[in-house]
Amino acid sequence: MRSCILQNTFKKNSEEMAFKSGTCLAFFFLLASLAVIITISVIQGHKRIFESRLKYGIVIDSGSSRSTVYLYQWPAEKENNTGVVTQRLRCSVAGPGISDMLVDPARDKLSWTSIRECMNNVTKIVPAAQHNSTILYLGATAGMRLLHSQNETMSNEILGNLQNYLQSLPFNYQNASIMSGDEEGLYGWITVNYLMGNFLEKNIWNTWVRPAGGKMVGSMDLGGASTQIAFTLPDPTARGTDIVQVSLYGYEYNIYTHSFLCYGKNEAEKRVLATLVKNSKNATHVINPCFGRGYNTTVAAESIFGTQCTELPTNYDPKQMITLVGSSDNVACRDVVHGIFDLTSCTDNCSFDGVYQPPVGSGDFLAYAGYFYTAQAIGLTSISQLDQWNSTTWEFCSWDWPTLKLKKSWISDIYLKSYCYSAHYVQTILVNGYKFNKDTWKNIDFQKQVHNTSVGWSLGYMLHTSNMIPAEAKLVRLPMANSVFGGLLFLFTALTIVSVMFLIIKAVRACY
Repeated sequence: MRSCILQNTFKKNSEEMAFKSGTCLAFFFLLASLAVIITISVIQGHKRIFESRLKYGIVIDSGSSRSTVYLYQWPAEKENNTGVVTQRLRCSVAGPGISDMLVDPARDKLSWTSIRECMNNVTKIVPAAQHNSTILYLGATAGMRLLHSQNETMSNEILGNLQNYLQSLPFNYQNASIMSGDEEGLYGWITVNYLMGNFLEKNIWNTWVRPAGGKMVGSMDLGGASTQIAFTLPDPTARGTDIVQVSLYGYEYNIYTHSFLCYGKNEAEKRVLATLVKNSKNATHVINPCFGRGYNTTVAAESIFGTQCTELPTNYDPKQMITLVGSSDNVACRDVVHGIFDLTSCTDNCSFDGVYQPPVGSGDFLAYAGYFYTAQAIGLTSISQLDQWNSTTWEFCSWDWPTLKLKKSWISDIYLKSYCYSAHYVQTILVNGYKFNKDTWKNIDFQKQVHNTSVGWSLGYMLHTSNMIPAEAKLVRLPMANSVFGGLLFLFTALTIVSVMFLIIKAVRACY
């Protein structure tokens, strides 16, 4: 009897312990499941990671002497409606500029092969899903401006051929056009100030803000057929010739910009040579004071006069061969370079050739392209003094050709022969033309790149054009995939339901 009582007591105690253990376990799973459900829901809903979907743009810079393909990228969400653009690829096209197409089939074949190689490289970088949304532009500059005014039919045919090719690519082709000189100057100014961080900088919270002071830098570009100057005017209400207003990153800027066609480094040299030929007693044997003594070269007359930038001499024969003989004469070189500029038609608020220009003031300027290469050749990159530039030019131009070859062996002969002329040209246009003086010359910085990015109009063009691209929301990347989130939610919801049902059953049994 006592044994039965003990067995019943033990059984009852075991059932009570099992009930309590099951109930505790059910409560644990219920609470744990609810906690997991709430946690993953909060994380998935509020702890999202925002990624910037990249957008791409392609700009083909077709200059007078060469073409270059640039690929740019920027986040789809933009700062004050302007993309934060970076250069992803720079690809140089072999051969001369497009303005020399349709003349030599072999040379054209080389250029077309190189263009296709550059565009193939771009195609590999841009994700296939974004090919259709990647904008593509071709901008032709001074070389094509000259050709268009000289032979509009040929100019249109060249652009038409390029357009047909670019339209066949998987990108969002926009246009192939000839830019105005003032546009080229403006976009160069935008590029310079963007690369120098004058529009945007990141603060300590990693947010893009406008730098304190908003100081802007002037831009000076020396190409093969034209040269451009652009700088900010201190008076935001100033209006007039060559003054444009532009909006970037939420701020308005008042910019003076002007382009001088036929004053690019190559075309200006042709004007110098044309002057020498016309003033020479012997039109086929001409002394060139800007060439090093001991350097001689023979060229066809059409290589000098076959451009709208020079006036044809009497009895012109394009096939006439002209021998140019170097003499290393500094004074004569300086004088003939001065002679291609009209420096007397006006004196108040103008540069040269009677063109209006506000004073350059005391602001900083970045001089690039041909300016940089000239400074590099004579050994004065970055910032220098005007007296230093003059003395260095004088020494450089006094060397004979063998000495030049020895001291500047890293420069190809085709370029080396012209750097004495270039040095005098730079000094003339900056001092006599733009009116830089001894005090303001030191504000000019001769550079090729800024932060390892090429300086030119194409990046500024991309930045300015991006204003027309609608800003998009950031791409949201959830902490876990929807399938994983759904699976976890289903599992722990089921566990919660089971736990609740178990507790209900236990409660009912306890009552009855």
